Amino acid sequence: MRGATTPAIRRLPLGRSLDRSLGCSRGLPLAATLLGLLAGPALAQEAGKDPGKEPAAPPAKTDTASAPQTYESTIANSKGETIGKIMIRDGANSLVMRLAIQAGGLPPGWHGIHFHAVGDCSDTEKFEKSKAHVNHDQSKHGLLNPDGPDEGDLPNVYANADGSVNAEVSSETPLTGEGGLRDGDGSALIIHANEDDHTSQPIGGAGSRIACAVIK
Repeated sequence: MRGATTPAIRRLPLGRSLDRSLGCSRGLPLAATLLGLLAGPALAQEAGKDPGKEPAAPPAKTDTASAPQTYESTIANSKGETIGKIMIRDGANSLVMRLAIQAGGLPPGWHGIHFHAVGDCSDTEKFEKSKAHVNHDQSKHGLLNPDGPDEGDLPNVYANADGSVNAEVSSETPLTGEGGLRDGDGSALIIHANEDDHTSQPIGGAGSRIACAVIK
């Protein structure tokens, strides 16, 4: 109507209007309200966790590759009698061999010992079926030879007055794998009558073969 007056419209600030539409109290800022709405689900998820429960630890790794390989064999004399045994442990970088020979097994004194190329001790009188030293690269004989040693060379062992031996020696020749003692035809540990001088050819003056152990 011409003479009617239009009611005045009161304009509220934008923030206050949103506060009211969201049901917020007048004194609560808009930014705090929005943060509370966004953080609610995250807080609910966090509240569902067990604070006393630690995360599961990963399973422990086991390294079986470093465990040494082992091998044992009996030692026979020139009569075919068992006089002792060898015990081999082969690790990542070195082979270790123990010799245990009973009383009366060897003549007293030093004896040269070598790895020979074939695992055959059947000809007990001379043990020649074991062939020559393990020597794939044709090196000269002797641990003290500047052109050696060959792969069959080992330190001497000492037999006590009663003929017994308890000794341990090491070698870089592996038990298995490329160039290993347990290849297709195996190898043999030969014990000689005399000590090895570790220099002269072909066997350092070690003399006849008096005992043998098959490694196969």
